[in-house]
Amino acid sequence: MTILVCPLSRVAEVVAARAPERVISVLDPDFEFPDLGRAFHGRHLQLRFHDIHVSAPGQTLPNHDHARALIAFLDGWTRTGPMLVHCRAGIGRSTAVAFIAACLHNPYTSERVIARVLRQASSNARPNETLVGLADAVLQRDGRMSRAIAETGHGLPWIEVHENEPFEMPSQFLREGA
Repeated sequence: MTILVCPLSRVAEVVAARAPERVISVLDPDFEFPDLGRAFHGRHLQLRFHDIHVSAPGQTLPNHDHARALIAFLDGWTRTGPMLVHCRAGIGRSTAVAFIAACLHNPYTSERVIARVLRQASSNARPNETLVGLADAVLQRDGRMSRAIAETGHGLPWIEVHENEPFEMPSQFLREGA
């Protein structure tokens, strides 16, 4: 199965076209979550925090509670259908969640390999490093997730886009050495 990533503006379109098993919405505290209807009751995680990396007045930083809720929700994904992840632009928070999901479900695959696949799937991916770091700690990856995102993102140019195009990446990788 695949992990689908898109901006908020394209959620309805992607849901209609791909019928995801689960949806994760990560939006600023003052944004409205998309109404996906009763079909997604219990299958739609809604997280509220800003796409920031350090504490700032009036801004909500991702925290351990967000990371634990995310990982618990991801752990329940059966992968019988795709998972859709979105944030406002489909660039920072949603790409961090896609990376975290792939790392969680592929414990025998190098985090660096997963990060490279994410970067190949979308050259605009700029995963929220704070959220990745929190998930890294919860999953006890000893900094490997954070390092993979930092190393694969080193030297990437600043992007001048309002929002990303929808993209997908695999949710399962072959076990390394198999």
